[in-house]
Amino acid sequence: MIGPHRASAILDALRRGTVPREGLDAFAVGMERFETAVDLDLAAVTSGHGGFKAVRGEYGSGKTFFARWLQERARATGFATSEVQISETETPLHKWEAVYRRIVERLATSDTADGALRATVDGWFYTLEEDVLAEGKVAAADGAALATATEALMERRLSDIARTAPAFSAVLRAYRRALVADDAALAEGLIAWLGGQPNVAAAVKRAAGVKGDLDPFGAMHFLAGLLIILRDSGRPGLVLVLDEAETLQRMRADTREKGLNALRQLLDELDAGRYPGLYLVVTGTAAFFDGPQGVQRLPPLAQRLHTDFATDARFDNPRAVQIRLQGFDLSALAAAGARVRNLFAEQASEPGRIRSVVDDTYLADLAQGVAGRLGGRAGVAPRLYLRKLVTEVLDRVDQFPDFNPRDHYAPTLNPQEMSAAERAAAGASSADDIELDA
Repeated sequence: MIGPHRASAILDALRRGTVPREGLDAFAVGMERFETAVDLDLAAVTSGHGGFKAVRGEYGSGKTFFARWLQERARATGFATSEVQISETETPLHKWEAVYRRIVERLATSDTADGALRATVDGWFYTLEEDVLAEGKVAAADGAALATATEALMERRLSDIARTAPAFSAVLRAYRRALVADDAALAEGLIAWLGGQPNVAAAVKRAAGVKGDLDPFGAMHFLAGLLIILRDSGRPGLVLVLDEAETLQRMRADTREKGLNALRQLLDELDAGRYPGLYLVVTGTAAFFDGPQGVQRLPPLAQRLHTDFATDARFDNPRAVQIRLQGFDLSALAAAGARVRNLFAEQASEPGRIRSVVDDTYLADLAQGVAGRLGGRAGVAPRLYLRKLVTEVLDRVDQFPDFNPRDHYAPTLNPQEMSAAERAAAGASSADDIELDA
């Protein structure tokens, strides 16, 4: 049973029409077929390998849901996770310093929902101290000797990174000394620079002996350093999701080509063992993987990601490098609705009334009603269906004793609440609804 706090967070996200950050098992439908393959992948990464999975599906098929379900499953086994949405202005894939900055900003663990870099680094230094003390050569009461031995151990653990990105260990060394000196402002600035933040004060950089901002080359090495810190802290690794890769297709030609090549380079370095402990997940539409403006523009990348989807979807291989999400049909919509209804009822003052008024038959009727207003495309309906269910049905049943959705509510869809894909599915009802490019 999910606690009230997590249940409230899930329901609030559904009211906003977004995918919750946690608790997805509460209403996940159709994830069972991927559980074994995902667990095997995570086990391989735990043993020191890198891993990769491409996830394809059209709008409404649940790509973001799958990615967050996977992240939550990974965090439950000790992994850190991060999710980056590919964007032409903020996080173009070829500008790795921007991607790395967002990775750190969204870094999450089972203990910290976002921005877990500082907690991770602090935990790492604690682990190093424990390792030093376990050797029995330094007394816990000898603070100076302990600090020196801890720093020496840090240098040994980061020796490979230091050869190619000396700034990484230099900043960590300065951060450690700032903590010992109780200089909170300097420590905060150093962590910000380590996380790729721009506009860090020059005095902070001087304290660590570094200059300028993090560049793409340095960011790639910093990711490898972060993986070392995570593993040394007892975490199996990092699950990194690059979401909405299909946005590359809409970028300028030069930006698109650079982005595709950056993805190819990252996969090559994963295969070469450069990032042990990294499990990379890339989501995109079928057009991104198969179309002329996506992966197919770069044959070496297309070869790495190629997967045969010519057979019946029932026989798709969940262990393949690329997996296909089938999306929702009406029965799956109703099943998801039932799980959300039950979750809501557990928090309601009259759970029996919630379940009886919003019964399974009504859930199926609502699914049919919402999908029908989207041209019968159930695969596009999950977001709006669950939002309508929580906000316009369950909330009202809970608050108004005489409210019956069969008598008092008919689902309507307003263009202002719909995404572009949902509006396209709904179709234009008049000439005024048709958008023309001037």
